[in-house]
Amino acid sequence: MKKLVFATNNLNKLKEVQALMPKDITLLSLKDIECFEDIPETKDTIEGNAIQKAEYVKTHYGFDCFADDTGLETDALNGDPGVYSARYAGPQKNAEDNMNKLLEALTNIENRSAHFKTVIALSLGSDIKTFTGICEGVITNNKHGEKGFGYDPIFRPNGYEDTFAEMDLSLKNKIGHRGKAITQLIDFLT
Repeated sequence: MKKLVFATNNLNKLKEVQALMPKDITLLSLKDIECFEDIPETKDTIEGNAIQKAEYVKTHYGFDCFADDTGLETDALNGDPGVYSARYAGPQKNAEDNMNKLLEALTNIENRSAHFKTVIALSLGSDIKTFTGICEGVITNNKHGEKGFGYDPIFRPNGYEDTFAEMDLSLKNKIGHRGKAITQLIDFLT
């Protein structure tokens, strides 16, 4: 059975992805390989951060690995918050603060088009391969829904009435950015 590290400390995300993986691949978390330090995310692109995290695990722990990074990019704000989505309102990485800052920045702006972008970087052997998932949508004027995390309460995907925070997880995973990138990864591995 092949072992592959998913560079995450989010056990729910790990279980979710493990359920989608082929049965001959066992996913390990950072905790499983005793990686307890903060992995650097110092690149200026989403792709760069995903690659940096995957290479860090490969270099320091020797495991084949994949890592993801996600950003919310708005048209009216030239792609902001983008790579800085998690710390848009400061280093505390507070989702409420981030949403409030984005809603304030879009006050009186008609173009509310945005997209979520996830990049997964796979470090397998000596190769790096990336997979990108994008979900187009709009930023709502107010927060809606209690599910999800991050910017989910203010992001409504195109073609849907609900925000990500109002959707069942299975639908969000089917149409969302992370689900699309994970599907590409799995297709590559099988």
